[in-house]
Amino acid sequence: MLPAEMRAVVIADTQGPGAARVERVPVPELRARHVLVKVRAAGVNYADVMQSLGYYEGGPTPPYVAGIEAAGEVVAVGESAGAQIGDRVIGFGASAFAEYVLWPAAGTLPLPTGWTFEQGAAFGVQWFTAHACLRTCGRLCAGESVLIHAAAGGVGQAAVRLAKHFGARVFATASSPEKLAIAGRLGADVLIDYTREDFVEVVRERTNGRGVDLILEMVGGDTFRKNLEAAVAFGRIVVFGAASGEMAKLGNRELIFRPVELIGYHLGVMQRKRPDLMMRQLVEVRELIERGVIVPDAPTALPLDRASEALTNLRARATTGKLVLVP
Repeated sequence: MLPAEMRAVVIADTQGPGAARVERVPVPELRARHVLVKVRAAGVNYADVMQSLGYYEGGPTPPYVAGIEAAGEVVAVGESAGAQIGDRVIGFGASAFAEYVLWPAAGTLPLPTGWTFEQGAAFGVQWFTAHACLRTCGRLCAGESVLIHAAAGGVGQAAVRLAKHFGARVFATASSPEKLAIAGRLGADVLIDYTREDFVEVVRERTNGRGVDLILEMVGGDTFRKNLEAAVAFGRIVVFGAASGEMAKLGNRELIFRPVELIGYHLGVMQRKRPDLMMRQLVEVRELIERGVIVPDAPTALPLDRASEALTNLRARATTGKLVLVP
């Protein structure tokens, strides 16, 4: 017998991570083609921070249950869902910071054999984003160079590991020697402390003035504009975040004389509007999992009650790797 209520992290306003509170809310009602999942671990993402501030385009309106990815066990199956009770799954969608979550069955993936629930919750957003930015959007090839910002973060670490697997030369930025050491252990070739060094100057120096072929941009503001200087002429910049919260202005005439290819990436948008690209990516990601290339590290796990703390630390860039919440 399923309970009528559950514990969940509710965001009541747009004042930021401090607004996160654990409350009792109704367990979602089962629907056709959906599965009810008992959450064992839920991944914490910067998107959760942006949503709590009201900065996330198309994000939920308070009050809402936070979280966008989790891993757990199927405990109830809707009509035509095609799943089984007891299935161990990874899922993407809203309201993941809770004891139970209701998701379309088609939006879940089997938890790979040998992975813990915590690893499953650390997989989806980070690894799909890193892979899509490098390959689907970035078209990274062996022998090319790539600049990865926030290389000690969740997406950053996944991107460093994948880029090295694909045969690229990796330039990694981070805000401290400790974070750079993490990127170095993962194989990054050039380590840049952006609080003490100008990453454009380092890139130019280490590429003999050429610039890098690909840049993964998730900061915005001044960093976005500086990336134009760090990229080789006719190089690529994939934009997948705006952690600074600052907008960058770029004129069309400017691109004529500083030519780079700009493309945006958002996991949810690709799922909805280009399922063909998503399916193509899924084939390669599954192969990388089977070959042992993609194996999430054990994340830092915190109880659900510490959701506000986790989001606050993530916003302050006081974390490395992935955080997950355990109900």
